[in-house]
Amino acid sequence: MKNKLFGKKTGLYASELILGAAMLGNRKGYGSTAEEAKDILTAYADAGGNFIDISDRYQLGESEEIVGKFLEHQRSNFIICTKYTQSNENNPAISNYGNHRKAMRQAVESSLKRLKTDYIDIYMPHFDDGVTPIDEIVRGLEDLVNAGKVLYTGLTNFPAWKAAAIARSTNLSAIQIEYNLLQRTADREFIPMASEFGLGTMMYSPLAGGLLTGKYRQGESGRLSPASNPEYNENDSAKKIIDQLFIIAEEIGATPGQAAFAWILSRDAFPIVGARTASHLKDALEAVSVHLTAEQILLLDQISEVSLGYPHELLQQVRG
Repeated sequence: MKNKLFGKKTGLYASELILGAAMLGNRKGYGSTAEEAKDILTAYADAGGNFIDISDRYQLGESEEIVGKFLEHQRSNFIICTKYTQSNENNPAISNYGNHRKAMRQAVESSLKRLKTDYIDIYMPHFDDGVTPIDEIVRGLEDLVNAGKVLYTGLTNFPAWKAAAIARSTNLSAIQIEYNLLQRTADREFIPMASEFGLGTMMYSPLAGGLLTGKYRQGESGRLSPASNPEYNENDSAKKIIDQLFIIAEEIGATPGQAAFAWILSRDAFPIVGARTASHLKDALEAVSVHLTAEQILLLDQISEVSLGYPHELLQQVRG
């Protein structure tokens, strides 16, 4: 697995695929056993991976505990990105929920304990709570950096205008967004904003919940369902994209999922691959050696392109 610089504001080299730890553990009723989680982490590390994405919410804190135990004697070799906002509790008290400084402090101290470390490489709010003022988030994150508990800061699931305001106000290093061939609305604001501020861009759901692998066509099960994410369904547009992935996969001797991963890797970002078993991870790890031609990338770009809307399309016309 290759390593590359994480954004333009750090000298940090990170593996090109990030391991998403949401399915490590089963405290929420669905996920991996502790032994399966260890196998996943071992397979990822053996492949040269060094970047793990996690949250205090994942498996109600169990995911952090598993990662902390695995990294206990090799902590310095890995980059840990963890998040807060919703708490690790099933029904958190209102004072422990959100992005305010009290929730932030409680969350970071708890994450440090579960992760068995005295610092977090990248720390970020998991969601915009719609309430906490920008300045409070900025000052809170800066205090964690100044205290040495956090090295870099970022944002996940924030409106682009608010993310830009925070990036302008503090030394933000990262952004995490949903991005794949079926979800490219981030092209309108997030991708240009991240480029403008030199942010390392982490992309979750690179396979659209498994839809881009084509497995649901064969009746296989997975975490995706209309109830869990109604946006992901095989409508006419999705069918066209998935059909093309099958064609490209046959041309290059890969799977449709690997072709979708290869396209994401062409975006100069860091896709997050989630796995519940080591076999799930294997397909994604093999994708790093899959190469699409310029023509194949262009074709996928074109059939998955989204309307940029106002004012972008107007500006394109004005600028010629």
